[in-house]
Amino acid sequence: MSNVGSHTGRKIALWILFVIVHASGGLVIGQGDHRAPIKVIIDADPGIDDAIAILTALQSPELDVLGITTVFGNATLDAGTQNALRIVELGGWNVPVARGAENPLIIPAGDPPDFVHGSDGLGNTNMPPPKGKHIGQSAAEFIVETVRSDSGSVTIVSLGRLTNLALALELDPDLPKYVKEVILMGGAATVAGNVTPVAEANIWGDPHAADIVFTAGWPVTMVGLDVTTQVRLSNDILLRIKQRNPTIGTFIHDISQFYLAFYESLGVSGGMFVHDPSAVAFAIDPTIFDVEPFAVRVAIEGIAIGQTIAASELHSNRPGPWHDIPATGVALGVDAEGLLGLLEETLSRKREPEEGPDQP
Repeated sequence: MSNVGSHTGRKIALWILFVIVHASGGLVIGQGDHRAPIKVIIDADPGIDDAIAILTALQSPELDVLGITTVFGNATLDAGTQNALRIVELGGWNVPVARGAENPLIIPAGDPPDFVHGSDGLGNTNMPPPKGKHIGQSAAEFIVETVRSDSGSVTIVSLGRLTNLALALELDPDLPKYVKEVILMGGAATVAGNVTPVAEANIWGDPHAADIVFTAGWPVTMVGLDVTTQVRLSNDILLRIKQRNPTIGTFIHDISQFYLAFYESLGVSGGMFVHDPSAVAFAIDPTIFDVEPFAVRVAIEGIAIGQTIAASELHSNRPGPWHDIPATGVALGVDAEGLLGLLEETLSRKREPEEGPDQP
């Protein structure tokens, strides 16, 4: 696949765009603004923290979730797709779910981390099967059609492996021209990885897809371990959400007990890391985060496979793998109190179920 950012003029334009976007608080609208909600596609591998992130997006008046696309990762593709359907049915949302990639582009697929998310992806809560079905389109087809039908208005929030986005780019190489922004949870620029000393799980799970996404020439923000490990979501907060919004709060509390126990086994105190919900929080209010521009490439082989290697503008101007690579906004700092407040407020909000047809 050709690199859309391969020309110096395009690269300079994207670095300038990065400065303008993040100096003004992002391409998105923060809390308290009464403009139209931001249109988003959520690409995920639900997953406990994915489920919390998806519910945050669905609950947020700042976001308009156009669809959920699923990918292998925290659970099998079938289990993750079932979980996505369960989530939209929980609150009566009329949001289509599209089934996506079952395997990485090139490397062999690994086993789902059931020691983190449980064998069902939702903390071994073994919930009843959903009533609805996923749509007939693949995730990649849904992404391309949805973005093309509303050019320049759709943000993609990716919470899992980036395989679906890479496949969408294969279907439509011009897609970056029509996407407003890509916000992804993944990577580690300045901290250690969580599956190897240098690699974060979502990038490591399909490094070839990740490198394609980082170099495609669309505005990308990487919300990785640099910030997600700075925040802990405690059981006390979960209990307050449960009290204020029993339906969603009970679901979140119950699935999170397995996740909390996993982090406790690692010696992490004060709660569970806030991985995927941080990417959704960035879409809602980017001012919570400190972001800096880097040219990001992903190691696709060898001992460091899956490492996100972030080069400053100085290094990206030199010959080599980062030369003429468009700028990615890398989140390096976070207002932990502000992030937790946003999640608690959003998830505690009661709402009426939407009217309309069930999932096809």
